[in-house]
This record gives sequence, structure tokens and C-alpha cells, in this order.
Amino acid sequence: MSRAESLPETGRTGEGAGAAAGSAPGAQATAGTGGPDPTSTRAAATAARTPEAGRRPNPLWTLGLFRSELVTTFRRWRTIALLGVLAAVPILIGVAIRIETSDGSSAGGGGGEGPAFIAQITNNGLFLVFTALAATLPFFLPMAVGVIAGDAIAGEANAGTLRYLLVAPAGRTRLLLTKYATTMTFCLVATLVVAVSALTVGALLFPLGELTTISGTRISFTEGLGRALLIALVVAASLIGVAALGLFVSTLTNSGIAAMATTVGLLITIQILDQIPQLHALQPYFFSHYWLSFADLMRDPVYWDDLTRNLGLQALYAAVFGSAAWARFTAKDITA
Repeated sequence: MSRAESLPETGRTGEGAGAAAGSAPGAQATAGTGGPDPTSTRAAATAARTPEAGRRPNPLWTLGLFRSELVTTFRRWRTIALLGVLAAVPILIGVAIRIETSDGSSAGGGGGEGPAFIAQITNNGLFLVFTALAATLPFFLPMAVGVIAGDAIAGEANAGTLRYLLVAPAGRTRLLLTKYATTMTFCLVATLVVAVSALTVGALLFPLGELTTISGTRISFTEGLGRALLIALVVAASLIGVAALGLFVSTLTNSGIAAMATTVGLLITIQILDQIPQLHALQPYFFSHYWLSFADLMRDPVYWDDLTRNLGLQALYAAVFGSAAWARFTAKDITA
């Protein structure tokens, strides 16, 4: 099913559909060929499935567009491959730790090497969830989000489908918000894929039970599972700045590959700058600076200072780059 065919039909009437199909550019036979232009025919089909011109878009149409974007995004082989790589990371970590500790030695060689919580995995498999999120958050998760966000607008323009999406009276603002909502949904799904994969591997390879927090107190497995879910949600929320940045970059070019490469390149650059001591005055303003603050959720009581700074910083990046993306996209000359 093509994207045009998957658009919702809310507000469609026989008369309106016929008028849209008849008046769409290129609906008539192409001169000299004796047949309809396939591209123009697709535009006519898209117009026929949208509410009548001049009418306020029905909210059901917006939900239908969002559903269509979700289906299109998660059906792509690229998206499936990204989720597959993310799911494989906890498996590799769990198997490696299982092999390393098979002779009774501690994980990480006892010297504190490796991601946070790694030394606790052999005592409780639930710690594999925290370790996997700590290992994927600096690069794998934001890279995957950057690919999806960077391709959101530029990919449509490169494929020649952006004009047909804008045939509908939802407008550019509504389309941009739908693209951002789809990217944020991917953030949540990708984070949960890592968490669920880690929990499954942890349960298979290591014992489960009560947890010892960073503060040294003991909590039940049920409470630990609740904190793991909360940590996953915080990690997903930590990616909204990257999503907004990628969406803005996507509005600057008609090349999906260029937008994805630029977004990932900026992500790597920020990560490098965040490690240079001489830039300590600027580092608290980098979107990645407080990413690992989710570990404070494993304290008793929970430390909220860095967590709130992280969420506030992500909201600021979302507002700034989201506004920039809107300003660019609403004024952009759509030629593809």
C-alpha cells in the first residue's frame, strides 16, 4: 500500500472526491502520450482522500496521518535493523559477562571498568537493564533517533512524496508535529526494546531478587522493576533534544542521507566536546551532559537535581530547534 493510499478518508464525499480528482494537476491525459501521468495521478488520488478544500481538518484525519506515519516508519527495513541492533546490545553484554564470570571472577575485572552497574549483574539480572541503557545511551540510542529524525522531512523530499503529503489541508505545521510525534514514539519504542531485551537476557542468565541501591539500601524486586521502567522513560525523554535537532536539520536539505549524516555528526561532535575539560563552563548546556543522571533513580532517596536539569535542558532544545524547524519548514519552497 502506498503512502497516498494509506491516508485517511475522513471527510471524503462523493462530490468532493470527484472534484478533487478532476481538478488535480495532471489528472488529464499527458499531452503526446495518450495516458495519465503516474505522478500526477498519485497526487489526484491523495487529494481525493482528503477533506474538502477550505474545511478545517478533522481531528480523526490527524490521528489517521499519525497512524500512517507510524506504520510507514516501523515497516521500513532500516527501522527494523536499528531496533535489531539495539536489542542485540544487551544480549552481547549479558553473554560476555556470563562468560567472564564463569570461573567465579567478578564482572569488569573487579576494577570498576565498563558501564555503570556492570559489577552488580551477576548478583541480580535486573541490573543488566540499567547497564544496557547506560551502554546504549551515549551513542547507539541517539544515533538511531538521529537517523529517524534526519530522514523525517528530507527523506520525503528525496523520495518525491512531500508535495503529496501537503496536498491535504492539514498544513505544514500539523505535518511537522506529526513527524516529531512519530520520532518521539520511536524514541520510546527503541528504549523499551533495549530494556525488554536486557530484562529477558538478565532473567535467563542471572538470578533475580531484591536489589541493593547505590545508597546501600535494599528494595524489593517489584520496586526495582518499577524503577527500571521509570529509568527507561527518563532515557526516552532524554532523547527529545536529539529528535528536535534532527528534525531541524531535516528541513534544511532534500537529501535524507545528508540530513542523517549531519545529525549523527553533530551528535558525535557534542559528545567529544562534552569530554574536553577546558570546556567545562559550556558543558552543562550540551544536551548530552546529564544523560547518565538516570542513575540517581537508583538512590534512596532519589536525587532529583540532575534529573530535573536534564529534562529541563531537553525541553529547551526541543523548543529552540522545534521552533527553528517550524520556521524553516513553513517558509520552505517545496519542490519535491
